Amino acid sequence: MYIKSLLLLVATVASVAVYGQRERKSPHDTVSSVNASVTYGRPFKNGRVIFGTLEKFGKVWRVGADEATTITFNKDVKFGGQGIKAGTYTLFAIPGETEWTIILNSQPGQWGAFSYEKNKDKDVARMNVPVKKLGTTVEQLTLRFGKNNSLIIEWDDTQVEVPFSF
Repeated sequence: MYIKSLLLLVATVASVAVYGQRERKSPHDTVSSVNASVTYGRPFKNGRVIFGTLEKFGKVWRVGADEATTITFNKDVKFGGQGIKAGTYTLFAIPGETEWTIILNSQPGQWGAFSYEKNKDKDVARMNVPVKKLGTTVEQLTLRFGKNNSLIIEWDDTQVEVPFSF
């Protein structure tokens, strides 16, 4: 009887642990510069129209796939003209046709943008950045650091550059 109860307990705990995890659907990557790094899911375009269709204009997006994208600053930083302490933040965007709003949020561990509304009071900075239309298609969402302390986000035929300074 004791062994059956113990096995039932172990099976229950294991199933709860597996059920509580969310399955990643896209590959993930971490890109780094001297004082910053970004970890994000890298979905593919796969023939879809991304901005305005898959990712609706005017709606908060996690800047990636699966869990929300995180950005870590190793030093205090100026982001959107605001002083931000070194640390890890969740990165969101509100895509628009000609401009995106970029959001830094201090709530870690968010899955997608599904819980953003209940955590929006934890926003620490916002900035608007212009959209650049590319002459080529970027098949897989790509985030990279630019030469002048900026984060470049590219996917489909769209690029935005998010400036910051240390």
